[in-house]
Amino acid sequence: QVQLVESGGGLVQPGGSLRLSCAVSESILSFVAMGWFRQAPGKQRELVATITSGGGTAYADSVKGRFTISRDNANNTVYLQMNRLKPEDTAVYYCNAARISSNTWGQGTQVTVSS
Repeated sequence: QVQLVESGGGLVQPGGSLRLSCAVSESILSFVAMGWFRQAPGKQRELVATITSGGGTAYADSVKGRFTISRDNANNTVYLQMNRLKPEDTAVYYCNAARISSNTWGQGTQVTVSS
């Protein structure tokens, strides 16, 4: 069974940057898409960014121009570079690996943006 392990979360001041990593136990090219989602306390999980097997990317409006999703195919790792962080970006961030018939989630990594 595929495993996803996120890392890179932490506490950062507003305006700062973090890079999240998602290490995948299988070839990331075997998935239709890889994505990052987030869930803030009391809110539903929401899509942040996705990257397809063909390399296409998409972003939530709230993070466009600030966040960048990328991947390292050789090391089966997906990244989320987060710049100009805002307090409203505070959430648990989850990595997702999607196939036509299944979705796999990581355990999540906490990102807290606060002064």
